[in-house]
Amino acid sequence: MLAQIVITILQIVSTFYLTIVLLRFLLQLARADFYNPISQFTVKATNPLLRPLRRVIPGWGGIDGAALVLAVLIQAITFILILMAITGGLPAINPITLLSWSVISVLLLIARIYFWSVIAVVVVSWVAPQSNHPAIRLVAQITEPVMRPIRNIIPSLGGLDLSPIVVFLVLNVVIVMLQHMGQAAGLSALGLAM
Repeated sequence: MLAQIVITILQIVSTFYLTIVLLRFLLQLARADFYNPISQFTVKATNPLLRPLRRVIPGWGGIDGAALVLAVLIQAITFILILMAITGGLPAINPITLLSWSVISVLLLIARIYFWSVIAVVVVSWVAPQSNHPAIRLVAQITEPVMRPIRNIIPSLGGLDLSPIVVFLVLNVVIVMLQHMGQAAGLSALGLAM
């Protein structure tokens, strides 16, 4: 019972911080408003761990490599701690397996962030289309790089934007593929929900 409590706490805390790190990555990727209060929070929350990594891992082409490496490292450490809670000692795990679990989990979390962000944008466009809340602006900015290519292919039909439907389909396919990759890599052996 104690191990399950520790595992649950580890999952919640690591997923929360991983989400913040990945939000910083996605905000930089989307070139979102840096002065938005939520952007400022993500910068302040991630700077202590990202600054040292940035000295070693530079960004390239608008992609923050240090944030991705940090996310994979946090996920790997979380898996090690979960395995320690399950086995009661230091686990003997293949580093390649640990790396594959971590990369798959981080990619799955990115896909889920996009999925829920697109849902938020669609709901807000129905409920409060003229809202100027900082969170709503930021979510719209995050989803724009994913939605824009679809909008270029499928134009709006009389004011009806069908791009979110296509993005939902693509994201669901990506999530299912990543879940199957995680199962094939043995990630389901941990007994964690994917």
